Amino acid sequence: MPGPGMELIGEEEKRELLEVIEGGYLFRYGSEDNPAFKAKVYRLEQEVAKLSGVRYAVATNSGTSALLVALCGLGVGPGDEVIVPGYTFIASISSVVYARAIPVLAEIDRTFNLDPEDVRRKITPRTKAIMAVHMLGNPARLDELKAIAEEHGLLLIEDCAQAFGASYHGRPIGSIGHAGCFSFNIFKTITSGDGGMVITDDEEAYHRFFAFHDQGHKPLRKGVEVGERPLIGLDFRMTELQAAVLLAQLRKLEVILSHLRENKRRFKEGISDIPGLEFREVTDPRGECATILTVIFPDAETAHKVAEELGTRVVAGSGWHVYSNMEQILNKLTVTPEGCPFTCPYYKGGEVRYWKGMLPQTDDLLSRSINISIGVSDPGLGSAFGVTMRDGPDEVERKAEEFRRVAMKYLS
Repeated sequence: MPGPGMELIGEEEKRELLEVIEGGYLFRYGSEDNPAFKAKVYRLEQEVAKLSGVRYAVATNSGTSALLVALCGLGVGPGDEVIVPGYTFIASISSVVYARAIPVLAEIDRTFNLDPEDVRRKITPRTKAIMAVHMLGNPARLDELKAIAEEHGLLLIEDCAQAFGASYHGRPIGSIGHAGCFSFNIFKTITSGDGGMVITDDEEAYHRFFAFHDQGHKPLRKGVEVGERPLIGLDFRMTELQAAVLLAQLRKLEVILSHLRENKRRFKEGISDIPGLEFREVTDPRGECATILTVIFPDAETAHKVAEELGTRVVAGSGWHVYSNMEQILNKLTVTPEGCPFTCPYYKGGEVRYWKGMLPQTDDLLSRSINISIGVSDPGLGSAFGVTMRDGPDEVERKAEEFRRVAMKYLS
């Protein structure tokens, strides 16, 4: 199974879905006077906002939609630059393009998230926002990134797609920046097959997020409105069916996180004394999701040999989470031939270029690293080897021993 929530789908989700189907309301809006309308999307938004420690949440049909809603709702657009890490799911970058802004790729550090020092180097007069991506369930260096954003008057957007349920020094992720964006696809902590969420504590931003995701309407509209819409929006609404599944999954979140954290602890302890092996830096060990255990080898050749014998691959070769594997980004393959936003006259930064090798620090780290699944088996992350949500201590120890045997062959 791809992600931990996917493995726990059962009677609870069935009951929530049946309640919606029997009521006959699949759309997020319905008659409040009719007890058949269960308002699952609204309830989900309220519960996620409360869990995240913010006042507002807007449910969307995907994590990619959530990112676009946040960017456009916060006013990112033509002429702007947004700093994003070179190691992230492609939606972090493509959403910037569709907001008609320019993605500026920056290095990661040993957290496998944005390197604050490189972020500083990449800031220009055109920079509008920093997108902090919490890769593999591990929060980025939010203290440093928030300080940089405040120093330069920039927006801080948290891409929390891979880290639902994580916290950073006691604060839920997504609540620290101007907006937080979540994904609920099959590879995430909890899932409804797909779906997303944008959260914020800013009332004005919430109104804009809601309008952009619902054809320009103000929050929680009832029926048809004319003359009240503040902007031109799109349709990124979540359905009652998606929300029903997520409400059941949300009640399993603590069980999921507790199990993942214990399995990761056991696995890491089982291989921590291997000579020459290092681990990704975790910014908040008590707050991370623990979906992946990332190990770093002394050199790329050793990492490749170990990965091949384990039936997996190094992170650098793991697909569309690595900038150098995103040919559509490297070649700026926009949907229309004029090449906007890269040729937009509002953009004054000159020619935009991306190329393999432009982030040497990122390239080096990813070429020497392997992602071990603790609860997410995703070929796009290179986490084919490891354990799943259903596995207990015995299987964790067995897989740790298998990893130890192979790694020692090449590290001793």
